[in-house]
Amino acid sequence: MREIIATKSAPAAVGPYSQAIRYGDLLFVSGQIPLDPETGEVVRGDVKVQTTRVLENLEAIVKASGMGLQHVLKCTCFLNDMADFAKFNSVYDTYFADILPARETVEVSRLPKDVLVEISAICGK
Repeated sequence: MREIIATKSAPAAVGPYSQAIRYGDLLFVSGQIPLDPETGEVVRGDVKVQTTRVLENLEAIVKASGMGLQHVLKCTCFLNDMADFAKFNSVYDTYFADILPARETVEVSRLPKDVLVEISAICGK
């Protein structure tokens, strides 16, 4: 019943974890950071640029599972600076405006590779 989901359209895991795990009708997507899936390098830029890359990565994994963003039930969002919240939201809204999953957004002291944003998701059919 447990299935590993992996796609080359999103960055490979940089540690001992899977891009996502499907368990029944649920999909648990690991935290995505702004890595370019082709180069594995961090996409440099402000929080808007990085949030766009993160959401593109997340969407690629969700699609690889046979779901779409409309199946996202909840996101957990990490920012390294809550002063970027409005800019982050402006990008996030372009992906989720019509579906509005449950969410929390928290500020953390540091993220992997010193990126500005990380997002994980739980999806369901």
